[in-house]
Amino acid sequence: MNKTVSIIITVALVISIGIVFWGQSKNNLNLADTESVENVEVRDGIQYVTINARGGYSPKISTAQADIPTKLIVRTNGTYDCSVALVIRSIDYQKILSQTGEEVIDLGIPQAGKLQGLCSMGMYGFAVNFK
Repeated sequence: MNKTVSIIITVALVISIGIVFWGQSKNNLNLADTESVENVEVRDGIQYVTINARGGYSPKISTAQADIPTKLIVRTNGTYDCSVALVIRSIDYQKILSQTGEEVIDLGIPQAGKLQGLCSMGMYGFAVNFK
């Protein structure tokens, strides 16, 4: 009797964990496929790309114009998770952001390509595609 109960509990646990991980990967794929241009604007000849950091980064993928001066604005609002620990390896940027506020990062004049940002744990990320 105890062996049967242990097997049933183990199978139920494996199925539950599988459902949780499958659901998370499905949600991440859907979010990664969406692009947003609403977070990109050009003012006075400078392009601004705005990313929100709280429970991850939003939007996950942005598209911006290459070859113009660009600044990345990372906004936090009561952010207490690892998204405040921002790492952008391609520009050697690493900083613990304030829990609430804006961090303006000068990207210079980016060439065509992809800029990727991650939290320090690698759990959350975003990309800006320069075209």
